[in-house]
Amino acid sequence: MEKIILSPGKYIQGKGAIKNIAVHAGERSLVIADSFVMGLTRKDIEESFKGAGVKVDFELFNGECSKVEIARLREKLEECGSKVIIGVGGGKTLDTAKAIAYYSKLPVIVSPTIASTDAPCSALSVLYTEEGIFDEYLLLPNNPNVVLMDTDIISKAPARLLVAGMGDALATYFEARACSLSSATNMGGGLATRSAMTLAKLCYDTLLSEGELALEAAKANISTGPLESIVEANTYLSGIGFESGGLAAAHAIHNGLTILEECHHLYHGEKVAFGTLVQLVLEEAPEKEINQIVSFCKAVGLPITLEDMGVKKIDPEKILEVGKLACAEGETIHNMPFVVTAEKVQQAILKADNIGKKSSF
Repeated sequence: MEKIILSPGKYIQGKGAIKNIAVHAGERSLVIADSFVMGLTRKDIEESFKGAGVKVDFELFNGECSKVEIARLREKLEECGSKVIIGVGGGKTLDTAKAIAYYSKLPVIVSPTIASTDAPCSALSVLYTEEGIFDEYLLLPNNPNVVLMDTDIISKAPARLLVAGMGDALATYFEARACSLSSATNMGGGLATRSAMTLAKLCYDTLLSEGELALEAAKANISTGPLESIVEANTYLSGIGFESGGLAAAHAIHNGLTILEECHHLYHGEKVAFGTLVQLVLEEAPEKEINQIVSFCKAVGLPITLEDMGVKKIDPEKILEVGKLACAEGETIHNMPFVVTAEKVQQAILKADNIGKKSSF
């Protein structure tokens, strides 16, 4: 079987990076963003395009990555005659920009204003109805042409979002490792390359070495070396790692946890962090490795118990339902190098919760 690595065409990161966005666009562009982000970034983007002598158009994003909104913005794109689509903001804005570019056969630049997940680098858009209900995954043939991270902007976002990104990135190496052991295919339908595995490991090592310092910088709303490192880990290293390494139990357990109403207030990465601990328990990983995960999560404020996630009273039957959802047909938990059942997930969740409780004393 072929080995495949997937990545954006270009990854750019730095303080004030958005002020040079026109250089990377090169042609007349349509910028989409919600009202808050538009107010935050429009002046810098306008000045960048003016300096480059290139036209730019702006259109407000309505908040949902829906087929209706994608169609509306495609019409706007055609009216303007723009040759590049630029999405600035959070995940739904970026996914919308990627979808528009795909249907219009045009290049896309995505510029996240937060570093809370590894989705910006991916060849995927999650579509919702206009009411915000999940519709379908749009699998794209290509990753974004450019991913641009302005760390001045990102450093001013709530610190919890950066921590959630660390939780999402925490799973990258362990899921890629599991897929490698089972020879499971990655998101591109191939096996992981050595470079993808190396980037996934670098992602984990960066979290351990820079995570706490990056959190302090985020709390102070300043961009420092450690924060720069964590933004890269959360976005690029984890993005390449998960797409090119593959997903396994941690993300499937995240999906299972969505059945618990008590967890609905949590960010994606916060649930993934607990899913990572559960995956290591499933694997019967060395105690030293499990303790390392627990210590890191405690240090940056990621959940290590069910109570941390809002589950005050544990109902084993509900936890079994989490396991059933995590083990649904087609779920990534079946990329583990051994057979996983709902009952095994239930027991691993309860054991992980107990490990977390003991470490809290």
